[in-house]
Amino acid sequence: MLVKLVRDYLRPYRRWLALILLFQTVQATATLILPTLNADIINNGALKGDTSYIWKVGAIMLGVTFIQVMFAIAATFYGARSAMGFGRDVRRDLFHTVIGYSAREVGQFGAPSLITRITNDVTQVQVFVLMSLTLFITAPIMIIGGLFFAIREDGALSLILLVAIPVLLFSVGSVAVRMHPQFTKMQDRIDRVNQVLREQITGMRVVRAFVREPDEAQRFGRANADLTETSLTTGRMMAIMFPAVLLTINVSSVAAVWFGADRISTGQMTVGALVAFLSYLIQILMAVMMGTFVLMMGPRAAVCAGRIEAVLQTSSSVVAPTEGVGELTGPVSLELRHAEFAFPGAEQPVLRDINFRVDVGQTLAIIGSTGSGKTALLNLIARLFDATQGEVLIGGVNVRELDRKLLERLIGFVPQRPFLFSGTIASNVRFGNPAATDAEVWDALEVAQARDFVEAKPDQLDSPIAQGGTNVSGGQRQRLAIARALAHRPAIYLFDDSFSALDLATDARLRAALAPVTADAVTVIVAQRVSTIVRADQILVLEEGRIVGLGTHRELLDHCATYQEIVESQFVDDEAA
Repeated sequence: MLVKLVRDYLRPYRRWLALILLFQTVQATATLILPTLNADIINNGALKGDTSYIWKVGAIMLGVTFIQVMFAIAATFYGARSAMGFGRDVRRDLFHTVIGYSAREVGQFGAPSLITRITNDVTQVQVFVLMSLTLFITAPIMIIGGLFFAIREDGALSLILLVAIPVLLFSVGSVAVRMHPQFTKMQDRIDRVNQVLREQITGMRVVRAFVREPDEAQRFGRANADLTETSLTTGRMMAIMFPAVLLTINVSSVAAVWFGADRISTGQMTVGALVAFLSYLIQILMAVMMGTFVLMMGPRAAVCAGRIEAVLQTSSSVVAPTEGVGELTGPVSLELRHAEFAFPGAEQPVLRDINFRVDVGQTLAIIGSTGSGKTALLNLIARLFDATQGEVLIGGVNVRELDRKLLERLIGFVPQRPFLFSGTIASNVRFGNPAATDAEVWDALEVAQARDFVEAKPDQLDSPIAQGGTNVSGGQRQRLAIARALAHRPAIYLFDDSFSALDLATDARLRAALAPVTADAVTVIVAQRVSTIVRADQILVLEEGRIVGLGTHRELLDHCATYQEIVESQFVDDEAA
């Protein structure tokens, strides 16, 4: 997965990668030349007392060093730009993929995990790419070039490398193999910490209301302790690696000096050659260490890449048509024919054999006990889910065949838990219709019974809204969400229990104000209060995902036992009903 992800997303940066390879080759070659020049100064300058030779070769070394530094800077610059571009592109595609998901896929991965994959996981792979472009490319050049120059200085002494390199590879490789499962566990535990933290921040009022701060602190502490334990385990493994690397390098250097001194005493080697050989020995072993260090990052990057690819390769179950219907010719009616919906792997469907039709100007109310499938039914109409059987028709056209932009333009959806985005009141109301004028925004607020509290704010339409609308009350949040749908001016209004936080007087005023606005539209209302839906053209009663009643309020009172029970539970006597 890691190789595939890196290959696919670094393809646009091929030219930069070629430049990086060129620059790294030049700077590595310059680095390898310096010890030879240094040996030359020692043998032909320092030992012979030739100062002019020292100055001449020293100047050459300065020139080589300048080339090395400049090409290293250039390689790092293009490597960093390539890695940052890689991360940006992966995050962009992940974001667009997740935005296109239906509620089914979001529930499959979970919001905390998706956030971790877009942020932390991408960062881990991005760092691996950066380290590969700046360190890993240089490592094989330094190893091969260093071996060539070391053998050239003294072939017999180079036999030390036959022991040092395998020992170094074994010590680092054995650690890297053990770290892979730990990195898998670490990413899962980061997901868990994010999930707990997100729940606690979102539900802070509930936590305080029930005085559960100590229990929630313990829950977060357990998730945090699990992550800490995994991090410490990987940290200990890395702590073992670095002393092993340094021990190998130092023992190899001591062995080189030990045997090199003996060869110098017998005239088989010069002092300059020994100094150069030591430099090449350290360069080779450091290159091996850098390469293995990058490879150590590979297991975690591979785990993260697998999680990223899992998101990128998961297609939405709601697929937009390639050449969908771009405009409806007739009136915008709403009809469901034998519609059924079931979650993957569920024993029973959530909705079964749903049939009804709502024409322009009519209102359909949906009522039923908790868990009867009311919200799922609205999600089918809005095509947040696709029906597993049957059809959902808008204007006589199956929603699967409608162009996505047309469907979004036709539907104004007020969800059960209204969500407001960080920004202002105006930006939230204009969310579905950015071109709405201030007058249209005020009109929508007035119909939604939100004008009074907005006018009371110092900045009015420019008043700030916190993420999720946490700085306004539940009723205000609901009314702003209704105003957002009204400003969108759709052909089908879907209200998912959108009046539950309103008092009866505000509810009555809102329904009265909605009537003329929705006169030329299809309106579907999910409600718990009978008083909210009593004047609807049709009332659909759901029980365990099935329709057990469909008709007017009076008709259902006469023929639907389930509806009669709901009415009796909310009204004192039949006369009030």
